[in-house]
Amino acid sequence: MKRWCLLLFVLLFSCTLAANAHGPTRQKVTVKQQISAPPEAVWERVKNFHDMSWHPIVAKTEGNGGNDKGATRILTLVNGGIINEELKKYDAAKQSFKYKINSVDVKILPVTNYSSTLTVKAGENGGSQIVWKGAFYRGYPNNDPPPELNDQAAKEAVTGVYKSGLENLKKLLEKGS
Repeated sequence: MKRWCLLLFVLLFSCTLAANAHGPTRQKVTVKQQISAPPEAVWERVKNFHDMSWHPIVAKTEGNGGNDKGATRILTLVNGGIINEELKKYDAAKQSFKYKINSVDVKILPVTNYSSTLTVKAGENGGSQIVWKGAFYRGYPNNDPPPELNDQAAKEAVTGVYKSGLENLKKLLEKGS
């Protein structure tokens, strides 16, 4: 009986240690925006991997490789931050591309292992729906992250980037309509 109790104690203790030892989980964010412009017009505005002038936090975009897989771009933000990104997949027929961040200071964007997809689809009444979705880990890869680098901070930051970009894109494309 003592052996069974000891074995049970060891098993329960081991499970507790294993539960506390796991690291961060992959976070996901999806933001959709309806735009009163045809999908072709929206795609025309966002299709160039080396042009993010439609995003209000991007001051300058420089890049190499066009829209070919492996192309790179450097985003200089209005606050001086730098984000290095790489194009992973580009499909003009599906009006979609996928990219990843190769490097960013977590003080600028509190994420690691970030990848994202931007897709334009037909929307309501001849308009468009643009979908920007990403998956990433928080900026602090270990247990007990500081508040500015936890899962919530990462999700809020990415959601803010997506919303501000898509809202500005809507404003630019619907101007004068």
